[in-house]
Amino acid sequence: MNHSDQPARPERREFLVKAAAIGIGATTTAVPLLAGLATLFDPLADRSDVWNKYPNVPIGAVYLQRLDGNKIVAFNVTCPHAGCPIEYRAGANLFHCPCHDSKFHLDGRLATMHSPSQRGMDALEVEVRNGAEVWVKFRNFEAGKAAKIPLA
Repeated sequence: MNHSDQPARPERREFLVKAAAIGIGATTTAVPLLAGLATLFDPLADRSDVWNKYPNVPIGAVYLQRLDGNKIVAFNVTCPHAGCPIEYRAGANLFHCPCHDSKFHLDGRLATMHSPSQRGMDALEVEVRNGAEVWVKFRNFEAGKAAKIPLA
């Protein structure tokens, strides 16, 4: 049997297949990872509707509470301990973070002395316009710290 009839080394072909698989795998992993990191480090987003464009508007959720005399207070729904979303528990009449069991009174203060959160819920600036519009200056704050330190 003549050795020149055998195909070229199969290792070269296997190397190309493995390199292509690694390249495709790295690309499909990097794209969503980079998109997630961009959202995490830049909580601002451009919004637009039919008539207006609002560049670099912070996005998030708040709890609003009406007090006596039409005063409104707003709290960021993000737990100051580790950034988990806080839930309102109507039966207990308090706010609760399910991630590490932090509990907060309706005025945002810590409900227990042994809470993992080092501070109460983060209150936000509120303005009532025209007697009917509630405007909230939304901000995120550093999680895991006793001091309320705004992010960017």
